[in-house]
Amino acid sequence: MRVRLLAAAASILLLPVAVPTAAAAAPGRTAVAPDVPCPRVAVPAPAPSRPPRPTPPPAVAEDRAVGGAALATEGLVVPSGAPRPPGVTATSWLVADLDTGQVLGACGPHEHATPASVQKLLLAAAVLPRLDPEQVVTVTREDLDIEPGSSAVGLVVGGRYRVETVWLGLLLQSGNEAANVLARLGGGADGRAGGVRAMNEFARHLGARQTHAVTPSGLDGRGQFTSAYDLALIARVCFADPTFRRYALTGTHQIPAQSRPRTKGFQIQNENPLIRRYPGALGGKTGFTDLARHTYVGAAERNGRRLVVTLLGAESRPARGWEQGAALLDWGFALPRDAAVGRLVEPGELDAAASAAPPAAGDAARRVAAGDPLPEGLTGPGPLIVAAVAGVAGLLTLVVRSARSPRRRRRGRRRA
Repeated sequence: MRVRLLAAAASILLLPVAVPTAAAAAPGRTAVAPDVPCPRVAVPAPAPSRPPRPTPPPAVAEDRAVGGAALATEGLVVPSGAPRPPGVTATSWLVADLDTGQVLGACGPHEHATPASVQKLLLAAAVLPRLDPEQVVTVTREDLDIEPGSSAVGLVVGGRYRVETVWLGLLLQSGNEAANVLARLGGGADGRAGGVRAMNEFARHLGARQTHAVTPSGLDGRGQFTSAYDLALIARVCFADPTFRRYALTGTHQIPAQSRPRTKGFQIQNENPLIRRYPGALGGKTGFTDLARHTYVGAAERNGRRLVVTLLGAESRPARGWEQGAALLDWGFALPRDAAVGRLVEPGELDAAASAAPPAAGDAARRVAAGDPLPEGLTGPGPLIVAAVAGVAGLLTLVVRSARSPRRRRRGRRRA
C-alpha cells in the first residue's frame, strides 16, 4: 500500500511546469547573428590623463534580454538584409521608433556606460510633470555646488527664476546648477537627494534596468551607469511630453536680470546642433565628461515617422557626437517600416509581469494547505502543481503515520 502511494505522489510531481519568459520582441525581420562586431572608425590615441572606465555591476541575463533576446549582445544587431550601419566611434548605440517602440538596430544596447549630461533627460522625464513652470524659485548656495569648470547656465545665489527658465537652462545650456535646482524642487522634503531617488524609481518603472543615477546633472558619480537601450526608453517618455518637445526645439532664451544680487540679463542658445542642421529634427541632448566621453540623444521626424538615436562613449573625431547620431538616423530612416530586432518595453510593463508571475511552489502549497484562494492569474498547470505539492505532503504524512501505528500499539501493550 505504501509503495503504491509513493508511486502516485512521484507521478504527480513529474507533471510539466510552465516557466514565464522574458519580454519578447515585437514581430519583425529576423536579426543577424549577435556576435557580429559593431562597425567602428579609427579614433586618435587617448590622452594619458583620461580616467579609466569604471567597473560596471555584474550583468544580469534577464535584464540584458529586456526588449527581445536579440538585444542581449555586446555586438551588432540589425534586421536581416539591412544595409550595414555607418561606422561610429561610440562604444554602444541604438536606433528606435518613438511611436511604435520598434528597435531598428543597435550595438551593445544593454552594455553599461556612464551617461554624462544625457542623464538630464531622466531628470526631465521623472520631474518635469511635477513642477509648475510658472513657479518662481530662489537659487541657494547648495544649488551651485557643481564641479569647477563644468557646464553652467549662470544662475546666481539669491536669484529668483521661473521654473520654465530653469528647465530651458538645463536643456539648452546643460546647466548643472539648473539640474540641482530642479532635483531639489522635485525631491520635496528630501531635497536634491529626493530628486535623485525619484529619478531612480522612475527608471525602474520604465524598465531601464541598467540605469542608476547618483547625480541629477550627469556629472560623474561612483556607481552611475546607463545604457543605449535605457536612454531610448527615457527619451521616448520625454518626447511624448509636448512641454519637453517645445523646450527641446527652443533656439534661444533670455535669462532675466536680478536685483539681489545685481546682475544683468543675458541670452542662452541651444547647444544641440541637430535642431539647426538636420531636417525634421525634434531635439535631444548632448553630454561630455572625461570619464563618459561624448554621449548623445537625438530625435527627428521624416515622412510621418519619428526615430530616436542614443549613443554612448563616443569620441569627437573624425565626427562629433551629434553627427554620428545624424548618420545613424539616416540609416534608420532608410529601413522599411516593419524592420525590427526588438522593441522598447512600455512603462510599468516589467513590474506588471513580475507581479503577475506565479508564486514559489512552497508559498502556493501553504496557501492550498490553509484553504486560501490562489492568486488571480495563476493558470495553466500552475494550480495542478500546487495541488500536487499539497497532496503529496498529505500522502507522505499518511504513510508515516500508518508505519508508526503498529509500533505504538505494541509499546502500549508492553507498558500495560
